[in-house]
Amino acid sequence: MNTAQRLATLSIAACSVVSVQAAERSIDKQVEVAASMDQAWDAWTTREGITSFFAPDASVEPRVGGAFQIYMDPLAEPGMKGADDMRVMAVQPKKMISFDWNAPPHLAEARKQRTFVVVRFEPLGDKLTRVTLHHTGWGDGGEWDATFAYFDSAWGAVLGNMKKRFEIGPRDWKPWMDRLRKMHADTDKTAAEDDQKK
Repeated sequence: MNTAQRLATLSIAACSVVSVQAAERSIDKQVEVAASMDQAWDAWTTREGITSFFAPDASVEPRVGGAFQIYMDPLAEPGMKGADDMRVMAVQPKKMISFDWNAPPHLAEARKQRTFVVVRFEPLGDKLTRVTLHHTGWGDGGEWDATFAYFDSAWGAVLGNMKKRFEIGPRDWKPWMDRLRKMHADTDKTAAEDDQKK
């Protein structure tokens, strides 16, 4: 083997090592929903769509740099509502939307960072669409592992709720909001009692 062949072989081997090292963990989920492409797209790119299956409130602007804020707890303080301050990273109309994402408030260290989600839409028929979700950008150790485990479960539930939305109708958020109101009232009461003890 001459020098050029050895260098080419080493170059290929180095690329293979880089390729293996560059691979990172991701969450990949998919669902087929009884919805047209337009309906599936609107479910992810409008406030009305998001509130029909994902969360009780949202702010969504499907354009690069637009808001993609999902409020699991609309009653919470700003910054603690859920996916506060998230933004759309890329859009291919009726094909793909990508947005940055953060950890839930109870995972405060990981919440300071951002990960990335890509949702793709593939028509399978007039009233059937495949929705795939790819979530990447994870760190290692500590709260990153807990955050990964949380979203590995949560994204499956979100896509399951989307499927239900088109099978039985939009989600009713009233019971959820009633529980949140009680939780916030209990928290406020406990805080007031603690203040009186001081």
